[in-house]
Amino acid sequence: QVQLVESGGGLVQAGGSLRLSCAASVSIFSINTLGWYRQTPGKQRDLVATITGGGTTNYADSVKGRFTISREVAKNTVYLQMRRLKPEDTAVYHCYAERYYRMRLETYWGQGTQVAVSS
Repeated sequence: QVQLVESGGGLVQAGGSLRLSCAASVSIFSINTLGWYRQTPGKQRDLVATITGGGTTNYADSVKGRFTISREVAKNTVYLQMRRLKPEDTAVYHCYAERYYRMRLETYWGQGTQVAVSS
């Protein structure tokens, strides 16, 4: 089992910045992909950004150039630095982890942290 605990959400004005953190309960060396998704009421959970064990990153078009995903191996933590926030970035942000364990693909989700951007 992998537990993911997010932090760093809050209320910010448009144009501001926030940094989300997600701490994993296991070494992130064992995790193939870490990422962030977001969800608003009544809508599906959408990809925001991912980072692989090799450091390859992927971003949704809507956040490219504004958000940066990174990881700190020593702290088993993945971050999402969000800049130039817009009201449409308002959502619950969920941390995601994917790993191969005993020949099975496992996926894990955090409980989420709320981000609200006021205009």
